[in-house]
Amino acid sequence: MNAQVLGASVDSVPCLKAWAESLGGISYPLLSDFWPHGGVATQYGVLRPDGRSERAIFVIDKQGIIRYVDVHDIDEQPSNDEVRTVLRRIDPAAAAQAPPRPPSMAELPHGGIVMYCNSWCPDCRRARAWLKQRGFKYTELDVNAVPAAATQVRQWANGNLVTPTFDIDGTIVIDMDERRLAQVLGVR
Repeated sequence: MNAQVLGASVDSVPCLKAWAESLGGISYPLLSDFWPHGGVATQYGVLRPDGRSERAIFVIDKQGIIRYVDVHDIDEQPSNDEVRTVLRRIDPAAAAQAPPRPPSMAELPHGGIVMYCNSWCPDCRRARAWLKQRGFKYTELDVNAVPAAATQVRQWANGNLVTPTFDIDGTIVIDMDERRLAQVLGVR
């Protein structure tokens, strides 16, 4: 939507590089606010007294005006839907050309094997190989790209975002539990 995502952290460049690699890569630039430590976070009012920064989202328009601020708990995943709403309001023409929105909770696929996963999770890679080796077709939902998928997994997994999580014709299997998957899918 004619926007640039930037990640900023008070961590050093090597730390940010290791973090991005642990996620299997990131599609946007990461900025290190390490030296002077937290200089940018201080200017934006989000540096904690202990030297860490808050988890915050700032939407800045082309004129450099801050149009939106969202500061929330460090363990809380921010709402991409809210950011998209702000971007649509700032630049309606760019919003009209944006790709379609991800599905809502009511629109999540059901029936067959639905695997809720992400691109970097080692257990998700193992699950894909396990299903493929046994000839099972499945639908894959990335919990990082589809907010409703993340919400659904948290409901099933007592508030935790556990990947992979499977919905197999309404039977939920949390994590890569081969024994349980084999049982539910009738594999001997």
